[in-house]
Amino acid sequence: MTPRTLGRCLALGTIALIAGCSSTDGTAPGTGLPADSTDPAPETTSAARPSTSAPPSPTTPPTAGPASTQPPTTAADTTAPTSLPTSGRDFRDVDSTLRSLVEANSLDGAGLVVVDRDEGIVHEEYVGEFAADRVSLIASSSKMITAGVLLRLADDGVIDLDAPVADYVDWGAANPDITTAQLLSNSSGLVGLLPSLAYGPYLCQLLPDRELEECGAEIFRTPDDDGDVVAPDTEFRYGGAQWQVAGAVAEAVSGSTWAELIEEIYVEPCGVDSLGYNNHLLQAGGFGYPEDFDPAELAPTDNPQMEAGGYITPPDYAALLLMHLRGGMCDGGRVLSEEAVARAHADRVATAYGAN
Repeated sequence: MTPRTLGRCLALGTIALIAGCSSTDGTAPGTGLPADSTDPAPETTSAARPSTSAPPSPTTPPTAGPASTQPPTTAADTTAPTSLPTSGRDFRDVDSTLRSLVEANSLDGAGLVVVDRDEGIVHEEYVGEFAADRVSLIASSSKMITAGVLLRLADDGVIDLDAPVADYVDWGAANPDITTAQLLSNSSGLVGLLPSLAYGPYLCQLLPDRELEECGAEIFRTPDDDGDVVAPDTEFRYGGAQWQVAGAVAEAVSGSTWAELIEEIYVEPCGVDSLGYNNHLLQAGGFGYPEDFDPAELAPTDNPQMEAGGYITPPDYAALLLMHLRGGMCDGGRVLSEEAVARAHADRVATAYGAN
């Protein structure tokens, strides 16, 4: 999900909703959502307070990301919202909607963080098993972070996102017209997530025992997708292995591993120590959300999943949303240029080939 700058963007924070999927049987394939439910209403805890972090200046010394003062919660907590937020905003309706969503879908819980450009975190709500310190897989919300790495490398002059991949890696000659910008806008013409989540020629993207650059080269070079590939900038094809190729390009042009790029670009300036990537799908039971997810239990990988392999706590993800709202700045320094942030929020698909 790419945040959009609308004034101070109070509404942006409502995007930072991370819901835990049902641990019961009878879930819809790939969603974790049951067909019906008779579970009791979830227990909740609510935080309503002003942010602890004002917008940083370029010379602000490094500090941790916007810290949450929420105490860790468990399913046994029964604290309910009792007052208006100290920020002067009333979030009781959205909190009620969150609890209703969790109850209606028999979810284990959910977390909601609302951020304001000037005030930082202005509201948090955690339901059921969720808490401020819970690390969750963030699925396609990883894409904002992945794209940011390539935007930062472009800021640093390491890559031109509009130049062909073939300008930077020898294996790029297999698809000489595809650019990194097309990969990141789901417009490369390579096969996306559909019609098959485990498309045979691109299967290496799901294998944690592979290596990212090797996998990206394999995806780009394979002749087995020839009948399914279309010309770049002619069709929007969401997700899929084109994101793995983008990550491979990032490693190739930077000379760094993906983990090193994440540490340098995000963790150090933004204090988001919970942020990481893995290739969890086969390790954690497939495309549904795993029970009792713990990133420490995943085997280390040199082939992190670019489009959906990120994990993070809600307040740390909020810090990244605030970075976008604040023109690319975190408390510990600049992550992206203002131009890079604007590009991240622009609708390239509509501009390049008129797609919706």
